[in-house]
Amino acid sequence: MRVTRGKSNARRFGALAAVALAAAWFGAPAGAAELSSQVSYLYSSVSIFPPSAKGMTVCYGFVCRRRYELAFSAGDRAALSRIMASGKASAAAERAAVQKAVVWLDRRLGPVLGTDKRIARADFRYFDDKHNFDCWDTTRNTTSLLLVMQEWGLFKYHSVGDPKYRGNVLVLQTPHNTAVLTERAAGTQWVVDMWTRAYAQTPEVMPVDQWVKLD
Repeated sequence: MRVTRGKSNARRFGALAAVALAAAWFGAPAGAAELSSQVSYLYSSVSIFPPSAKGMTVCYGFVCRRRYELAFSAGDRAALSRIMASGKASAAAERAAVQKAVVWLDRRLGPVLGTDKRIARADFRYFDDKHNFDCWDTTRNTTSLLLVMQEWGLFKYHSVGDPKYRGNVLVLQTPHNTAVLTERAAGTQWVVDMWTRAYAQTPEVMPVDQWVKLD
């Protein structure tokens, strides 16, 4: 029994050391204490860390089969801060600024990943996974960007919500996921959906109640 406990303690120490090393390398996850189970699952389901104020894991190639570690530079943060500053007048203005921020991320990544060739609504049927995102990739990437901007204090009217799902095979509605913002004052949930748009096009932003009825 004494030997078993020793091995167990060694394994436990090793696991804690690995976690500490990862935390030192990646930084603390953005809003880690506030991550819901649904948001946490976006990352744990593909074995990646949540974003931090320093960077994020970008998923592409469908279901995060291809990955890229994006480290935010001072210039990146300044650019996103300027974009979000344009949305301080109202909740609607802030959502419009978020759309611009998502386009900024798309343009930032496109030449690096090859996703500047991506198309709207890409999935496995297009046989071009290396240049595209599926809706799981865009949900993760958009949620990560929103969490980072929230960590930087760039939101005045919104907070990051849980991802949403739609899909009903009985009415031939295609399964789909999206990132979500919650308007603090009204409690309204707004989707931020870039999967339905091609490279560098403005993502869809609309109430969740409207989005779930679309295809």
